[in-house]
Amino acid sequence: MSKTIPTPKDNDGQPIFKFWLNSLKPHGKIFTPFNMISVPIMMVGIVLIVIRFVKGIGAITNLSQEVPWGLWIGFDVVTGVAFAGGAYVVTFMVYILNIQKYKPIVRVTVLNGFLAYVFYAGALLLDLGKPWNVINPIIGNNFGVSSVLFLVAWHFLLYMIAQLIEFSPAIAEWIGAKKARKILSGMTVGAVIFGITLSTLHQSGLGALYLMAKEKIHPLWYSEFIPILFFVSSIFAGLSMVIFEGSISQKVFFKQISESDHKAHNGILHGLSKICAFTMLVYFFLQVVVFVHGKHWNFLGSRMGAWYLVEMIGFVILPMILWFVAYRRQNISLVKVASLVTMIGIIINRLNVTVIGFKWDADVHYVPSWMEIVVTLTVLSFEIWIFRWIVRRMPVLRESPSWVPADH
Repeated sequence: MSKTIPTPKDNDGQPIFKFWLNSLKPHGKIFTPFNMISVPIMMVGIVLIVIRFVKGIGAITNLSQEVPWGLWIGFDVVTGVAFAGGAYVVTFMVYILNIQKYKPIVRVTVLNGFLAYVFYAGALLLDLGKPWNVINPIIGNNFGVSSVLFLVAWHFLLYMIAQLIEFSPAIAEWIGAKKARKILSGMTVGAVIFGITLSTLHQSGLGALYLMAKEKIHPLWYSEFIPILFFVSSIFAGLSMVIFEGSISQKVFFKQISESDHKAHNGILHGLSKICAFTMLVYFFLQVVVFVHGKHWNFLGSRMGAWYLVEMIGFVILPMILWFVAYRRQNISLVKVASLVTMIGIIINRLNVTVIGFKWDADVHYVPSWMEIVVTLTVLSFEIWIFRWIVRRMPVLRESPSWVPADH
């Protein structure tokens, strides 16, 4: 018989030191499959990260002057930011459109987005040959204030601050800061509007970075519409992550979720599937327009052309059909399958633009080292550990303390 995970309590007036000490105690089982797999990976990853900072980026990566951006940018940053797109979509629906149906998933979605940006900022530090130069894009040094990198850097920084403000009422509730919670709650809508603006620009801004690499990206993936494609795909990518993460959370954090939220879960997934189906249809239409406009028919007979068709047919058309069928039939299991296929498709697409299709015709093509892969898994593992730690202690999925107004 499995051991019941105790429901964590907020600070109810106990001494702050004791409260923090209790928060550090493990909640739930220690020897779980995830822990047994992730701990060794993180231990090896920490050693590799130390080697990277001591001996330089070339000590553990296959990056070079010709290919300065690899797996850590293509997957950890560009792909990860797309998956974090669910935060701006869900907050827009709840706080701007006032669709209260999705309110139960707001906090967990914002938390997931915030942690994604924090850890991907860490991945950026790993990728910089001289990490202390990370300040340059922010102050416009070397690049100038009119560069796309300057724009992306500020969007990245400000959006993390906006998401922290959006999530801060949960932190205030956890530590029992009633006055602070009231002030922070009043700032939420402003932070949401600011954050949505930043995120939409940031999603497209990442794509705009690759507009400067026209001669290096395969024509099947390069287009002047990359920023628009990145933005549109971030909508269904982010919502697919919301569905995927939410389905797991329903099982892992079952004891913390109220009965009413459990019952509302399927309805939320059904509603999100409709949005994913529509936005994926728009994305597919844009891809067709880009392909026809670029007149790339001659590339379809090549190996890269075959791989392009795999992406379009297997990870755009197929999940698009799955979304429509799942929505029409209200098939929640199919919704989850569609979200997983969509997520795989986003990973493939982003890696095609940033790694696979980048300098595809070079004599020696970049292939990430096993150490780069381990470090990537380490970053993901740490993110999941922190996410789990927060959810088990703060009112993210569970109900807020009784002193919080009912209309919070």
